[in-house]
Amino acid sequence: MEIDLSTYSLKDLKEMQSKVAKEIAGFEARKKNNALLMLEEKAKELGFTLAELTGATVARKRSPAVAKYANPDDSTDTWSGRGRKPRWFVAALAAGKTPEQLSI
Repeated sequence: MEIDLSTYSLKDLKEMQSKVAKEIAGFEARKKNNALLMLEEKAKELGFTLAELTGATVARKRSPAVAKYANPDDSTDTWSGRGRKPRWFVAALAAGKTPEQLSI
């Protein structure tokens, strides 16, 4: 299949390039999905799950952290104690408050 691309404008060529890239990505995704379905079926026939055979682990979802501290100026502004300390928490500690005084 031979296409004479010299007859197209730059705008048309870029649009075609974008469409071709999308089609290639879609084609590869479909092929990968079909292969995965085939592998899952074969594993099931043999009495396994694909995760068991590949050693893949399922990522567990973490539940949201429970708030432990509240901003004394705005009680709706809370912090769980995980991650970076909020500015209000650092400022309260600098002002002489203890973490126990800020706890909920």
